[in-house]
Amino acid sequence: MDEMVVRLARLRVPLGFGAAAVAIVLARPNPTSLLWGMVVAAGGESVRVWAAGHLEKGREVTRSGPYRFSRHPLYVGSTVMAGGIAIASASPWVALVAAIYLGATLTAAIRTEEAVLRSQFGEEYDNYCRGLAANTDRPFSWARVWRNREWRALVGLGVAAVLLAAKAAWLMW
Repeated sequence: MDEMVVRLARLRVPLGFGAAAVAIVLARPNPTSLLWGMVVAAGGESVRVWAAGHLEKGREVTRSGPYRFSRHPLYVGSTVMAGGIAIASASPWVALVAAIYLGATLTAAIRTEEAVLRSQFGEEYDNYCRGLAANTDRPFSWARVWRNREWRALVGLGVAAVLLAAKAAWLMW
């Protein structure tokens, strides 16, 4: 695995804070963009919560819940959330920053995580990737959501909503 890819994957959270700061500066939210953007972003967070409620990170190849449909539902949710933030910001520049950030960091994270899963679970993971592994029917668990620290993404979304609402109020004043 390329060392730069691994490093970029590890830096995705601090880089995300930097991208968020740039997004707040570039944002031009208004009440309508804020409403629709937060609806979309909440949908993305819902996907993330659903995924976190099924994920047994590092213990298995998870094949229940949204993992039946996507190998990376947490990243699908993150992408939808970022799209919602871009809509809420009413700025094509924020959309560009989000696209660059997601394109670079999520690609690196996916490559890194798939290499780890392949080395840890071997043929079982390869079969899952090829759609040959049977799905499991494990129920959703709030305890897993908490253990997977999904509350951090929810707090981040709440902070983004408050900052964008404050900026919208400031721009209208």
